[in-house]
Amino acid sequence: MKIFRNVRQKLAAENKVMAYLRYAFGEILLVVIGILIALQVNNWNERRKDTKFEHEILSLIDQNLKQDSISLSFELSRTKLAIHLTDRLLEQVALKNYGDSLNFWMGKIISFERFRSQSSAYEMLKAKGLENISDKKLQMALISYYDQSLYIVYQSMKDVELSFNKDWTPLIKENFTDFKWTVYCKPANSKEFFEKPANITLFKLYQDNRRGLVRNGKKALYKITEIKKLIKKDIG
Repeated sequence: MKIFRNVRQKLAAENKVMAYLRYAFGEILLVVIGILIALQVNNWNERRKDTKFEHEILSLIDQNLKQDSISLSFELSRTKLAIHLTDRLLEQVALKNYGDSLNFWMGKIISFERFRSQSSAYEMLKAKGLENISDKKLQMALISYYDQSLYIVYQSMKDVELSFNKDWTPLIKENFTDFKWTVYCKPANSKEFFEKPANITLFKLYQDNRRGLVRNGKKALYKITEIKKLIKKDIG
């Protein structure tokens, strides 16, 4: 700015007021333009950083959701098998067939499923701020899955596990001579065990809890599919 200062002093000394004012205004204008350009560059850098973070976090969430889909689908396949085997068991019991097959079916039935979502990327996003996701539809879908759908799935699994601990465990201790997790359950007296109406009712109640888990699990899987499509649209 030394050159402007020299010119300004020379013009002022020569009483060329208007020319002096023009140069002074020019200096101010250059400073303002410089500030505006600096702000614009800074804003551009911030937007670039935000976009980079959004793409990176969505990529991580996408990976987490892929793992959730695999794990939850596996547990639901076990649940569906238990429901199917319960139907077969009840059919055989109604026919008073108490063969060894029922022991192996009960190994699959008298158990419970476990699932825990991979939510580390979502928790990271929440800590940074959900507003970092520019697509509001995607933002709401993430909230719906992680804060609602998963809660319902966990509650459904908890219902099944609670029934196992509260209802089945005492029954196994009192009426079974052998038990191997998800493999077989052997009653001391199959005929006596299956002819107790309370035991048959328990099979039906347990099956009903599992049906609820399948319904809620399917909804969660649908939500995962929806989110993955939105992520693909967002980050390409």
